[in-house]
Amino acid sequence: MASLFSGRVLIRNNSDQDELDTEAELSRRLENRLVLLFFGAGSCPQCQAFAPILRDFFVRLTDEFYVLRAAQLALVYVSQDPTEEEQDLFLRDMPKKWLFLPFEDDLRRDLGRQFSVERLPAVVVLKPGGDVLTRDATDEIRRLGPACFANWQEAAEVLDRNFLQPEDLDDPAPRSLTEPLRRCKYRVDPAARGGSDPEGEGGAEGGDGGLF
Repeated sequence: MASLFSGRVLIRNNSDQDELDTEAELSRRLENRLVLLFFGAGSCPQCQAFAPILRDFFVRLTDEFYVLRAAQLALVYVSQDPTEEEQDLFLRDMPKKWLFLPFEDDLRRDLGRQFSVERLPAVVVLKPGGDVLTRDATDEIRRLGPACFANWQEAAEVLDRNFLQPEDLDDPAPRSLTEPLRRCKYRVDPAARGGSDPEGEGGAEGGDGGLF
């Protein structure tokens, strides 16, 4: 997962705005986690309405006031703000554990094209290996709240099987009655992995209505 930001800097949304600028630091924050890429802008009314929902969602999964152990979850804010001042203002009331790209980093736009983001807000959910689990989870987060994480985690286990014990690899038993449904819902299309699209099909650059 850290490879998505290889050679880049991520900044923690704390008072010191600590920079994660080495491979080791990026790996420590991103590896073995589900990663949310939150595309938004402070000037977007829909983003302003969704931000408190996403903030509460994230805090209830990662703050030890609510949980005994923080979920294996990371969030990177991919700002689409027109100015750095608007970006800073938007992040001011967001969780300190959020990460974000420097305003001057063109990767903010590149990621929008890579993951075919067509509207704001958008939350792209990435599996620990970097594959796209869902291209936009905003509606799911609104409807289900923190329960989304259990769904995503179970789906990631089914798809990758990286989290299964060795003895379960041949014929893992369903972990819940809804697991087969999640298996279908979150099935990953190889063409969508990491937004890679060598034929140029399905990307926002060549599609209709893309933001980027």
